[in-house]
Amino acid sequence: MTKRRYAVCGVSGRALYMWIQPMYHEFANSAEFVGMLDIDPLRFTVCKREIPESANVPTYMPDEFDKMVEETKPDVIFVVCRDCYHVTYILKALEKGLDVVTEKPMTTCWEDAIKVREAEKKSKGKVTCTFNYRYNPQHRLLRELVLAGKIGRVTHVDLNWYIDIKHGSSYFNRWNRMRENSGSLSIHKASHHFDLVNWWIGSPDPQLVHAFGALNHYGPNGPFNPSKKDGRHCSDCAERRKCAYKNRWESRATVTKVHDDHLDSFDESKGVLYTPSIYRPDMCIFDSEINIQDTIVADVKYANGVLLNYSANFSTPYEGYRLAINGTHGRIEAEEWGGAGATAFPCPREHDHYVDYYPIFGSRERLSVRPGIGGHGGGDSGIQEDVFLGVEEDRPYDILANSRDGLAAISIGDAVFKSITSGQIIDLTEVMSH
Repeated sequence: MTKRRYAVCGVSGRALYMWIQPMYHEFANSAEFVGMLDIDPLRFTVCKREIPESANVPTYMPDEFDKMVEETKPDVIFVVCRDCYHVTYILKALEKGLDVVTEKPMTTCWEDAIKVREAEKKSKGKVTCTFNYRYNPQHRLLRELVLAGKIGRVTHVDLNWYIDIKHGSSYFNRWNRMRENSGSLSIHKASHHFDLVNWWIGSPDPQLVHAFGALNHYGPNGPFNPSKKDGRHCSDCAERRKCAYKNRWESRATVTKVHDDHLDSFDESKGVLYTPSIYRPDMCIFDSEINIQDTIVADVKYANGVLLNYSANFSTPYEGYRLAINGTHGRIEAEEWGGAGATAFPCPREHDHYVDYYPIFGSRERLSVRPGIGGHGGGDSGIQEDVFLGVEEDRPYDILANSRDGLAAISIGDAVFKSITSGQIIDLTEVMSH
């Protein structure tokens, strides 16, 4: 097998352990890591410390993309940087005729997603969006049941997503908390969810979106804010022991260690301290600069008539979702539960994996699901195989997402935010024409 050459824009934790490390292990025969670009040179230090095999890989700053491509001659660009920079590197790569693998969301607004679509049409390169959650065995089963016609024509989807207090608050500790950085959680996080729905029901075009949202848990008016002060950081906050969110899973002994599920930015024991002016995972969740919602409800009408009811809450006691897909001939129900370390009790169905099928006339059928291995319920390993080895030729349906899938998910998420802020129903007909 001929090795493809990969360069990475954004040396994040996701880049290290999802994409770079596997190129030296599971996919060493098909992939070669040739270059990395980031705004913070200390991230290169971390990469070479965590993955010693990368010690001699050349490094580049953000304004050196052209130089990186010229010197390293990659076939594919991984875009794993902050969401708001995705469009920059995707467009640069397409301009040079290179393939792109981008983390979700593809962009932070539908205007930029349209730019990607138009650039791709003129380029030899193709864009892949890493909606890894599609590969989860339970999610694949749901797609297969719809494809098999078990519930007839899909008419309605009801999806309620819950993010626990540890996972949910982490989005407000970091850059995600600003609309200009992430597009809001209706894009950064919920694009995962909207893509799943789109894929489950056959990827019809979203047409109309009406949504409501609020900032109930975080920001200065959060009910557990010790005091209305801006500029606090968890690593040295004088009020840290008064913060109910931190006290929920941290003791006094951990006061100087800030956990970050992406990078251990403040772990001095490893001799690395990422540049605080560039990235901090310990910003106060009660800052007044937060300009996104933590509670979202939305209604979506698709061009083929399917209706979606969606909700997301980013401060719940446990984590997971409840799903129902209704059709002319039946109904499918599924749940998924877990935790990000804050849950102090067994979640419902945490260790049981099944899907319930209810025909219109007949008895319930319970279908067991074998859990996947690895991150996102096996989703990470599944998409890695498709990216590095190519799509399975005998697979009867598509899983790997393309730029139009990225546009569809982003268009709903962006419409949700715009509907919340404007109070209007958002029409996506023109957006989805691209």
